[in-house]
Amino acid sequence: MAAVSDRSPEVRAALDTIPAYVPGKPPPPVPGRPTYKFSSNENPHEPLPGVLDAAVAAAARMNRYPDMSASRLYERIAERLAVPVTDLALATGSVAVLYHLLQALCEDGDEVVIAWRSFEAYPIAIQLTGARTVAVPLSVDARHDLPAMAAAVTERTKAVLVCTPNNPTGPAVHRVELDRLLAAVPSHVVVVVDEAYVEFVDDPDVASGLDLYRERHNVVVLRTFSKAYGLAGLRVGYAIAPEPLAAAIRKAALPFGVSQVAQEAALASLEHEGELLERVAAVVAERGRVVAALRAQGWDVPDAQGNFLWLGLGADTLDFAAAAAAVGVMVRPFAGDGARVTIGEPDGDDVLIETAAQFRKAIQA
Repeated sequence: MAAVSDRSPEVRAALDTIPAYVPGKPPPPVPGRPTYKFSSNENPHEPLPGVLDAAVAAAARMNRYPDMSASRLYERIAERLAVPVTDLALATGSVAVLYHLLQALCEDGDEVVIAWRSFEAYPIAIQLTGARTVAVPLSVDARHDLPAMAAAVTERTKAVLVCTPNNPTGPAVHRVELDRLLAAVPSHVVVVVDEAYVEFVDDPDVASGLDLYRERHNVVVLRTFSKAYGLAGLRVGYAIAPEPLAAAIRKAALPFGVSQVAQEAALASLEHEGELLERVAAVVAERGRVVAALRAQGWDVPDAQGNFLWLGLGADTLDFAAAAAAVGVMVRPFAGDGARVTIGEPDGDDVLIETAAQFRKAIQA
């Protein structure tokens, strides 16, 4: 029988250096005012027609495990994108797909190259595997510096993550830029093209991850139903990847991860592409209106290709976030860098525009 000890359990020392994920906060109540949550890049529209009914019907069978093979959803996505089912991998959001991919690729001492600032979950996902995050600063216009990212690749590099459009700053990567990156990166290094916001892109020069996946054996594309499709609360994301990499992601995934409610909601969403495009077009038009208004005030807003925009406020970031919260608008501040603002309801966007105007006058006074 083992001797009794008062020694406490110990977690991995690596966890001490891993940042915690910080979600967008809901707005605090403001007496006499409506409030707007522009901090999480959520879709302001209600679910597409038929989605709620499909989800409710599936919820009635919650005593049963979901279809772990997600066969109907796999087949529908494969048909829509004209890719083999074997080249798809589902998980609970595109971020979970990335976690599984990195678990399959990385070991202690490996490296993953990212742009920074980019999606804040990237360093967490990387460092949980024991790999090291190699963060390459964005260019002055808040874009990926792809030549510098290519130069950062070493013998230990297992993957390069490209977020396009970049969350939180907004610009998307152009095809010619990504072609040059792929030409410079060794073919055994996986290039992950994270297209969580691809539906909102209207720049014709932006790279198509799907096209690149078809051309190369080391490109993995991430997509999600959380943003344009408005299923953020149900968590459905997927990878399009060469079959060996897709199989590795599926092997690393948790059993029964994507619920039956989520699967049925995603399937129903795919039946309403026309209405989806109309909603996306409305968000893109509203994005253009808000960006134009802020630029007219003198703000330097980077090219916005997602359903959000970026204000590089630097040291004024937290003060701006507090000023917006005081009038019922919650943005996503990144202290010392800037604030990401989701495009939402026009009434709330109007409040944001007016708050930005007043704040700019105050800091220039």
